[in-house]
Amino acid sequence: FQFSWLSINVWLFWKTFLLYYQGPQYYYLHQMLGLGLCVSRASASVLNLNCCLVLLPVCRVLLAFVRGSQKVASRKTRRLLDKSKTFHVMCGVTICIFSVLHVSAHLVNALSFSENYSEEFLALNAANYRGEDPRKLLFATVPGLTGVIMVLVLFLMCTASTYAIRVSNYDIFWYTHNLFFVFYMLLMLHVSGGVLKYQTNLKEHPPGCFNPNKTLQQNMTLPKAFEDLFPDYTTEPFPEDLPVPEPFVQNNFMRICSKEPKFQPHFPETWLWISGPLCLYCVERLYRYIRSNKPVTITSVISHPSNVLEVRMTKNDFEARPGQYVILHCPRVSALESHPFTLTM
Repeated sequence: FQFSWLSINVWLFWKTFLLYYQGPQYYYLHQMLGLGLCVSRASASVLNLNCCLVLLPVCRVLLAFVRGSQKVASRKTRRLLDKSKTFHVMCGVTICIFSVLHVSAHLVNALSFSENYSEEFLALNAANYRGEDPRKLLFATVPGLTGVIMVLVLFLMCTASTYAIRVSNYDIFWYTHNLFFVFYMLLMLHVSGGVLKYQTNLKEHPPGCFNPNKTLQQNMTLPKAFEDLFPDYTTEPFPEDLPVPEPFVQNNFMRICSKEPKFQPHFPETWLWISGPLCLYCVERLYRYIRSNKPVTITSVISHPSNVLEVRMTKNDFEARPGQYVILHCPRVSALESHPFTLTM
């Protein structure tokens, strides 16, 4: 199972990396940002996957139902479901690692937007002018500001999840871990800025093609015969008797276009990844809240040696089975905390 999960992560990263590295719709954006574009988008794909999967292992009611179902007869499958916490930690560590990679790549992108500002493709620029302070892109835009806040939230969650803090002060771990809801809300806003754009008119303007209507008219008078000879897009050899600027000649072969490239931002896809598991988790939390309101009667409390406390209780419509655990909540101690305890009988 771990090998399959790891393979999917590697495949998704590599597929997205190649898409932004070789995709014709990202030709001009890649020319502006370089490898920072490819790494940021590839790491974002891995983050989308793991932000989706990390919620599933904490859906305890769903896992208990699947494990107790008669359809899951294999002992290995049940043992695999019992490792849900381990998988949750794996996804969390992966989110932390690729978040560092994603943030680093976007720091490079912010610098590239500032240094490689293009007056030819104004719609593609995230910066307002060449040499603009990259910190404005990080703190004065919706994607940048939400990204900074998400990094802080993720840092608190990761540090509070370490074994030392969980053992010394479980409250810190519990309360900071519930910041995941803030993290997901910010994640929804983070992808709505539309900073990275792709080209939409590839047929009318193949990437890197030569536009005589724009370039030649700036430098020379364009013969009338040239306009009749070439349509909007053609792959005919360039006329030998017509002087052409050197950068546009490649192996005596020229791609001609008459329209400017058009760009538009991507439709946000992150919500497609996380909305399902997030809704499932919210429904489960609501179900657990409703179920927890049913009264529980404590019949006896017995103190044993070595600080062992035995609590006997009854609850309607509940039948205890070996291996189960219950979540105890004491409102007078904490309004938000709940702790698991194993049932012994």
